Amino acid sequence: MLRERLQHPLTALALATLLTAPWVGVFLTGGPDAYGFGEPTTVAVSGVAVLGAAFLLAWGAETAEKDVPPAFAIAVLAVLAVAPEYAVDALYAWTAGANAGTARGIEAANLAVANMTGANRILIGLGWSGVALFTVYKARSSKDAAVEQRGGLRSVVNLDPAIATEITFLLAATAYAFLVPLRGGIDIVDTVVLVGLFATYIAIIIRGDVSHDTEHVGVPAYLQQFRRPARVATVLALFAFSGAVIYTAVHPFAHGLEVLGENAGIPPFFMIQWVAPLASEAPELIVVVYLVNKARSTAGFNALISSKLNQWTLLIGTLAVVYSIAYGGVATLPFDEKQAAEIWITAAQSLFAIAILANLNIAVWEGVTLLVLFLTQVFVEFGIIRLVAEPRATELSILVLYAYTAVYLALAAVLLVKRRESVARLLRVTADGARSAFS
Repeated sequence: MLRERLQHPLTALALATLLTAPWVGVFLTGGPDAYGFGEPTTVAVSGVAVLGAAFLLAWGAETAEKDVPPAFAIAVLAVLAVAPEYAVDALYAWTAGANAGTARGIEAANLAVANMTGANRILIGLGWSGVALFTVYKARSSKDAAVEQRGGLRSVVNLDPAIATEITFLLAATAYAFLVPLRGGIDIVDTVVLVGLFATYIAIIIRGDVSHDTEHVGVPAYLQQFRRPARVATVLALFAFSGAVIYTAVHPFAHGLEVLGENAGIPPFFMIQWVAPLASEAPELIVVVYLVNKARSTAGFNALISSKLNQWTLLIGTLAVVYSIAYGGVATLPFDEKQAAEIWITAAQSLFAIAILANLNIAVWEGVTLLVLFLTQVFVEFGIIRLVAEPRATELSILVLYAYTAVYLALAAVLLVKRRESVARLLRVTADGARSAFS
């Protein structure tokens, strides 16, 4: 009897909620400062809350698949999971607009771009690659139908063909991103184009079919048995609660990590570009690992690709809006040559990743390549920052960024030429989906 109760879905819901309880209590009664928490305690309490909220968010998205198209449910999950990243970037953009023309404003504008590019590269360099490798490893015991064990580096994870729409829109956003640095800033034109792309994507997927093919287990299966009004209310409650916890907890979590890193001698700019985005991406990565662990790797990759799409469109597009509001009129968020190079390498990495997914699968060797390129570039830049004085350090960092951009572009060109028929197929599928949605 006790064992049955412990295995009941409500027990899992209660345990995940309990993980968030300490942080909710602290937040509602004055925050970490009111209790005199140091950085280690703040990181522990907020980090555990993020973990619990990520499970609640994943269960809400899976439950929602009974009433809305799976792609739309995943898109909502992706937006909520990376909402903290939007908040961090918005803070820097607001500071830049409110202090436009000053040293503080220029620094904040550059930090906004650095945080955004760092988050996007982490999502692919660690997220896509790491989940691909974990999926293949996990398939040894989970028997994930999406994995083809071909031996060693040749094993592949097959993606859901329905993800063609996300990949196509991501390709369009990536192609446009190469133009952004040419104007020396992010302006209202970028907002219209990029937010317009995301809005069009949502308009297409929300008109998709509701699928009942996926057999859910555990908490989602239990919640899907509710009558529709109760089920919808439960999903909305899970989304609202988990989103609020993630939104309030991730910033203290990221800030605590920044302070701990700075105390360990890591440069502040490096922390803001890499450690803070890694913390804000944590809910998304936890959700995806959870899905892969349930042998739902296709849903996991759908979430990762959807997250990349909304960050590469909404996140960039909203920076100019926030900056303009703080500035008091329509304005362009400026950035320096270093951040222009950061945008180009981010776009090049995105193009290479799209080329990898063009044939709707990702091989182990491709995941390893993404991971190695990402890690070596970060470590090389870190070494330059620690060992070389300014302004030479910035000059060398820019050269490194251009070199890796060239490598990404060369690899992307080779794959896109080899897989041109796959790319054409993606475009046809997306066009057919758009016609079907709007007819």
